[in-house]
Amino acid sequence: MRRIISVLMENAPGALSRIVGAFSQRGYNVDSLCVAPTEDASLSRLTIITHGDDKVIEQITKQVNKLIDVLKVVDLSENTHIEREMMLIKVATRSESVRAEVKRNADIFRANILDVSVSNYTMEVTGTTDKLDAFATTMAQCTEIIESSRTGVCGLARGERALRP
Repeated sequence: MRRIISVLMENAPGALSRIVGAFSQRGYNVDSLCVAPTEDASLSRLTIITHGDDKVIEQITKQVNKLIDVLKVVDLSENTHIEREMMLIKVATRSESVRAEVKRNADIFRANILDVSVSNYTMEVTGTTDKLDAFATTMAQCTEIIESSRTGVCGLARGERALRP
C-alpha cells in the first residue's frame, strides 16, 4: 500500500542521509522524496513516498523517530491530506497541428506553458501523481517528449492537524 510519511527534522548536514539510510538498511524502497527548509530555517520537512503494510510502516516510523535529527514523524496516509507533485516537461512542437494539440491538452490538464521555441514547448503541471502520469501519457500520444523532471510528492494534513515540533 502506498504511504506518505512526513518528517520534521533538523536542517543539518547528513540528516537526510541518515533518514534515507534507515530505509535502505532495512530494505525498504523510497519511491519519491521531497525535502526543503520550513518557515524556521533550522528545520526541514521531508516527505517520503514508500510502499508497505501497516506493520512495515510502523517499523519504519519507529526507526526514523529514533534518529537524533528527527523531531517528529507522521504517516499522512492515515488521515485526509492534500498532496501535490510538480512536473516540468518539454515536448516537440514541429508543426502547427502538433502545437495546437499540445496547447489543447495543456489547457485540459491546466498546465502552464513556460517557454516556447520554434520546435518545442516547456510546460509546468501540478497535481497528484496520477494526474501527472496521465498528462505525460497524453503528451506522448500526440508528440515526442524531449525531457521531463518531477519534484516528488509533498503533502499536508487537512484541517487543524499540523506537523510541528
